[in-house]
Amino acid sequence: MKYSKKYFMEFQKRFPNVAKSFDQLGAECAKAGPIDKKTQHLIKLGVAIALAHEGNVQNLTMQALADGMSPDEIRHAVLLTTTTAGFPTMIGAMQWVEEIIAAKGK
Repeated sequence: MKYSKKYFMEFQKRFPNVAKSFDQLGAECAKAGPIDKKTQHLIKLGVAIALAHEGNVQNLTMQALADGMSPDEIRHAVLLTTTTAGFPTMIGAMQWVEEIIAAKGK
């Protein structure tokens, strides 16, 4: 399932308190430890790849690019999932990531 910004915005309208609470939970988790933002992105990307969540992989890729991560850093993170998530999972994720990189003109 591809990431749908439109659907997420509809979700936010329908359940504003849930969406706000979810965002706050994410922010608190990010602040709870010493891991820098870039590493947090890479960890989350690896988990999304392992779970084969296309929409999450693409959304995290967009966020990583927006925060200044290079396409090659993202590709390397995807490649590193080969031995844990499996080659077919990694290849699928690489395609999802490349679609976002191409769409962003990187």
